[in-house]
This record gives sequence, structure tokens and C-alpha cells, in this order.
Amino acid sequence: MQPTLRTVRVDGLSLRIRTTPGPGSPASPRSPYVLVHGLGMTHRYLDRLRAELAADAVVHTVDLPGYGPGPRPRIQLGVEDHAALMVEALGELGVRSATLVGHSMGVQFVTEAALQSPALAERLVLIGPVVDRLRRTVLQQAVSLAHDTLRESASANRIVLGDYLQTGTRWYLRQLRSMMDYPLERAVERLRCPVLVVRGGRDPVARRAWCQELATRAPDGALVEIEGQPHVVQHSAAARVAAEIVAFSRRTALPS
Repeated sequence: MQPTLRTVRVDGLSLRIRTTPGPGSPASPRSPYVLVHGLGMTHRYLDRLRAELAADAVVHTVDLPGYGPGPRPRIQLGVEDHAALMVEALGELGVRSATLVGHSMGVQFVTEAALQSPALAERLVLIGPVVDRLRRTVLQQAVSLAHDTLRESASANRIVLGDYLQTGTRWYLRQLRSMMDYPLERAVERLRCPVLVVRGGRDPVARRAWCQELATRAPDGALVEIEGQPHVVQHSAAARVAAEIVAFSRRTALPS
């Protein structure tokens, strides 16, 4: 089913949220999924995952201010700012509790949202998390990203390049500074909800040791690897990633 697009204005900034209905008559209501993109990206590379998860529950896909079409904010927005905007926008749509799913820099956004609004985050799914604390330089990240490009499918690379061009170099670089500075490894230690870390088995950006460290640092964390897949694993192996997320959601659901 096609998603419904709504634009929510928060503090003069626009967030575009696409909502895809879940199953028609589930036996018991399930909390929604909220999907959040990474640096330079939009909802588009999350569309395959969105479609898979919509078989289980309602899915909201967020485009944050400055990403995709439309004007760029005149002010600098850090990870904390984006998280606060997202929490408020979801609240305006009536989303009070959800499974928050982020990819790459989107991991930072959903982690910070969970810290700012613990009631919103029933659980977190961190796909291809950045930035590895042992590889926290722009050069190291650029080399890893270039390496990953050679492992991605043509369709994934087309989406990534198209979104990068649309977002633009200036906004990308402004956001890059925030991404590099965010201490994800310390943030996950403060989480109060279950955490699932997901990585592609051939992801050179989010490496195994780093992902295992995050899962271990989280008070209630687990790691899943999708064998043979690169960084944009939610696009290349959407069905497998969705199955892991749904299983995690059901495994950590509180009794009604």
C-alpha cells in the first residue's frame, strides 16, 4: 500500500513523514515502526524495508529538515536538535510509543530521541551504526564509504547518489561535523530500552568489533549480522532485516 505523506512544521522547520498502514485487522494492536535515514539520504533507501515491515504494523518514515527537496535550514542542526524535532513531530501525529529504526547516522538520531523521550522508544534498531570510535576521522570514513560503494547493488548506488545530489554538498558537510562528534558508544550506555544492532556481514563502515561493542555497552543489547551484505543492508536484504526486526519486536514486547 502506498504511504500517506504529511509535512509537520516544528519551530519553523519541516519534517516529511510518510505513513504506511499496517495489516487490516491484527489480532492485537502493535506499536508502529519509525524509520530514520542517515547522512545525505532520504526515505527512499528505506522503502524496501518499509514495505516489508508494513506487513506487521504501521510504518512511519521520516525525512528530517534539510534532507531531500525543499530549502535547507539557515541554522546548524546537531544530532540533538534533529532528535528533538522528530520527537515533537511524531507527537503531533499521535505517535507516543514505537520501535525506532535508524540507519548509519540515523542510528544517532534515534538513539538521541530515545534518550530525550524514553517513553517514545519501546526498543531501538541500529542498522550500520556510525561512527566507530577507533575510526573517527573523515578520511577513514570516506575510504570505508568508497570501499562500500563497490559492494553495493546498482540500485542502491543510484538512490544514494541521487539523494546526495539533492541534499547538496553544503548541508552534507554541515551535518558531517555533527555525525563525527556524536559519542554513540556513550549514548547507548544510557538507554533504558532493548537494543538490536544490525550490520551487513561485508559492511566496511560499521565493522563487526564496533557493532559488537555497541551491543555489549547497551544495558539490553544484541547483535545480528546479515551474511554477505554491505552497508545499505536494509535495501539489499530488506526481507531478512525486516524478519530480524519483527522477531526482536515480538521477543521484547511487554505483556498486554
